[in-house]
Amino acid sequence: MVALTLNRGITTPAASGYAGAFVTVLIWAGWILATRHSAGTAIGTIDLGLIRYGVPALLLAPVWLKTGLLPRALPLSLLALMVAGSGALFFQVSAFAIHSVPASSVGILLGGSMPLATALIGVAAFDERPDRMRLVGFAAIIAGVAILMTRNLAVSAPAGWAGYALLPAAATLWAIYTHAFRRSGLSPLQGSALVAVWSFLIHLALAAVFGSTLAAVPAQEIALQVTSQGILSGLVAMVAYGFAVKSLGGTQAAAFTALTPVLAMIGGAVLLREPIGPFEILAALFTAAGVALSTGILSTRR
Repeated sequence: MVALTLNRGITTPAASGYAGAFVTVLIWAGWILATRHSAGTAIGTIDLGLIRYGVPALLLAPVWLKTGLLPRALPLSLLALMVAGSGALFFQVSAFAIHSVPASSVGILLGGSMPLATALIGVAAFDERPDRMRLVGFAAIIAGVAILMTRNLAVSAPAGWAGYALLPAAATLWAIYTHAFRRSGLSPLQGSALVAVWSFLIHLALAAVFGSTLAAVPAQEIALQVTSQGILSGLVAMVAYGFAVKSLGGTQAAAFTALTPVLAMIGGAVLLREPIGPFEILAALFTAAGVALSTGILSTRR
């Protein structure tokens, strides 16, 4: 059956993919701000992980109970890559970095590095060939990241460099998840459910070894994190991103994450009162311009 076509040649599945990607970056910007805010509270990254994955693991219990923790049709290697790429390992690496890096820089480094890493994996492992306009977009994202890194690493103390280095590593983990999920054969709900339940179990083990601080955290802070980490980031964004990957493909869906810089920069300035200067603005604009090209919307190749 020929897909129904909308104005400007965008098909109905593609339109739903774009919508899913846009919802994802809106939620991710809020997640960056909520995680950055938690650095000034008693809640630790392990407890954040328990909330992030415990809520969707509970809400999606009917899904993972039906598929099983180890679905027969899913290779164990793909499941491991998915859990590491968007689950426990990704969350701990990114949360640790976010606690030491301003929100505007997080948006640029994490959101900008994701499409680059996804594209590089696609080219190296799956013979994907981005066209010229997408390559120009990736170059603009690289320029934005370079502007930010040159500025911030010049003025930051050496102890703060770890956060800037870990954010591209976290972005690479998410790129690995993107390609693994696309080839898993799972639906967005199934993929989200399996990542959530396995990551929750891993965080339970971490809490048993290193302890928990939840008893000392005010109820309003827990409610904020349950909403941001558990419901929006852990459930809604994961499902929405899954739809985007299924509809648009891994590289094109990941390219939308570069919209996060502008949203995180504005949110950090307005909600967290973080200062932003001309370098941060220029870097965010370069990165945002890059996504407009790297998504392929302006490309002539179909």
